Amino acid sequence: MVETIRFSNVLPNVFAGSPPEGGPSDVWEKELSFKKGCSYLIEAASGRGKSSFCSFLYGLRSDYQGRIELLDKDGHPLDTSESSMCGLRRTSLALMFQEHRLFPELTALENVMLKNLLTDYCTEEQVRRMLCQLGLQEKLDTPCARLSLGQQQRVAFVRMLVQPADFFLLDEPISHLDTRNAEIMGRLLQQRQQQDGVGVIVTSIGNRLPYEYDTIIRL
Repeated sequence: MVETIRFSNVLPNVFAGSPPEGGPSDVWEKELSFKKGCSYLIEAASGRGKSSFCSFLYGLRSDYQGRIELLDKDGHPLDTSESSMCGLRRTSLALMFQEHRLFPELTALENVMLKNLLTDYCTEEQVRRMLCQLGLQEKLDTPCARLSLGQQQRVAFVRMLVQPADFFLLDEPISHLDTRNAEIMGRLLQQRQQQDGVGVIVTSIGNRLPYEYDTIIRL
């Protein structure tokens, strides 16, 4: 289990010798820890490395200086080799991608259930209920290629939820949502955090997910 994510002097290679515009960061080249059970908002202007931050944390990219460590409950670093990260992404780290990464030919329900086959975390009834709570009851059998961006965003959110996790990472999760659906998403996430003690890390370039954040950090 991942209890803490620790950043130590991390800096994207692209910023080496040429720091991002907009002033100092509370993340890059700093000592920073994210604790399981806590919620964090990472606010960033465009070009500050938000997508890089998400990819680094999730283990998809390594083009940075410094060190990112995943620590267990005793403070010991976990193995973050690629083979081990595959397992951690199944059991401990869940990411809602900004670009959604849905299978366009599959329906909304199929996209979520395909993920659920890997984890067996939810029943189909639970998946349907979450999609319906987000207003997708008429779109369950619609291929994702025919959904609006906001509808795709809601499908991607539910897909993120259908796995065990120590941390949820949401990259600009409500950029295409109205206030009502953003509030429903926030409530569903809050319920999951209270139920399982999950850590929540949300990024935003201005449109915040409505949530009770413990800490707000400027990227």
